[in-house]
Amino acid sequence: MANPSNAPLKKIISFYLRFTPSYSQIGYYARCLLWRRLKGDFRGQTWLVVGGSEGIGGSAARSAVNGGATVICIGRDTAKLQAFAQSTAHPERVIAEQADFSRMTQVMDLADRVERRGLKIDVLVNNVGIQKRDQIITAEGLETSFATNILSHYLFTRELLARGLLAADASVIETSSGGMYNHPLNVKDLNITGEGYLGVRAYGLSKRAQVSLTEHWRRQSAGTPRRYYVMHPGWVDTAAVGRSMPRFRATLKSVLRKDHQGADTIVYLAERRPEQRSDDSIWFDRSEREPHIFARTRDTRDTPESLAAYLEQQCQALLGDSATTRRQA
Repeated sequence: MANPSNAPLKKIISFYLRFTPSYSQIGYYARCLLWRRLKGDFRGQTWLVVGGSEGIGGSAARSAVNGGATVICIGRDTAKLQAFAQSTAHPERVIAEQADFSRMTQVMDLADRVERRGLKIDVLVNNVGIQKRDQIITAEGLETSFATNILSHYLFTRELLARGLLAADASVIETSSGGMYNHPLNVKDLNITGEGYLGVRAYGLSKRAQVSLTEHWRRQSAGTPRRYYVMHPGWVDTAAVGRSMPRFRATLKSVLRKDHQGADTIVYLAERRPEQRSDDSIWFDRSEREPHIFARTRDTRDTPESLAAYLEQQCQALLGDSATTRRQA
């Protein structure tokens, strides 16, 4: 999500006038009049939702549970995970797993636990994300937005693929954000730290990288039944928005989307599995969209392949050959 709070007044007004009608509830209600009702039947499926104890991820997980799926729900807070499970109509269908996705060692431990369960994942929702105003370095020496929003997504998806834990026709869905629209793909600045750090830029760069990473996975899986999508939920009134963008939330609170409205396209993609015309598209309100709204964000020397190579390099620097060793054990 873009952060207009530090922009000149004229740009702030232009920002709100341009995007509020589309990204708020106004756009959702206008478009949903033309939508066909989803069946919501996910019986026999296993979903894994990262960041699934609340917000957009929690709403998607709830839809899956209500539709008959078994849902492996990932979150940092065990109490929130347990509360979410008990809030559903079928808590027995929720498998709670605790993991902090800013820590790659915990991502690897989670992959081990999922593997031991012996379940094939039909729908993977990489929803976890974070936006911080201030620079925070993880215990593994990484900038937090980079670690949480993109490196962990790459590592976890890579591990599920390498271990054969994704069903042959699985759907993998990334939850991005409007914040990516302000930025081109810039691999060298993804893990930027030190003087000049801007939290909103770190967030936006990681969200743009999610779009390119999805393009990478699509190219890797060409010719297979697997589907890879990245979606934009619109402007949703989540706890994270309240913490990181209080002025934005205060200004637009009356028209910000509810969690289920932000999650709607996730559920749509999981149920309908639509064909995608372009590898680099982003989905918004059940439609395939152009991933650039400003021409300048096309100006980059990086590619989905150079992004994947950089992320792999980071994983190897942190974990060495431990992933290979675990898979061979």
